[in-house]
Amino acid sequence: MACSNRNLWAGETTWFCCGNAWGPCGTHGGGACGNCRSSANHGAWPNASQACYDITRPDLCGEGNIPRRGCGSVMNVRHQCSGATVCITITDCGPRMRLWCGEQTCCGGNCRVNRVLDLTPAAYSAIGDLASGKLPVLIHG
Repeated sequence: MACSNRNLWAGETTWFCCGNAWGPCGTHGGGACGNCRSSANHGAWPNASQACYDITRPDLCGEGNIPRRGCGSVMNVRHQCSGATVCITITDCGPRMRLWCGEQTCCGGNCRVNRVLDLTPAAYSAIGDLASGKLPVLIHG
């Protein structure tokens, strides 16, 4: 399935480790879907399933209508300022939005609020520097 250019959501993204050791990551589990790999363009979405939603609680951050995108869904993630894009596959549940409600990330005066997506190091480094920790992104899917 190809990545879409249809607007889906906007917010901030961070990165996380999963699967076999790669880059800055040691060995970790395969994520909620069982096939997450740090070396692949994968991501974690807070509404991958009802069980996931119940853990991440996007509603507590005012993001209660975030669409459901389960294991295997693809999304195009674009860095809001540089325009760099990466096509990812959802392979995990996350981030736990309720822990970072109101968190804001800006670049060039453009800001996004709430951590709505986690990317593997491979996916994150395709659009930004891992050392930045967080990026404002537009998500298409």
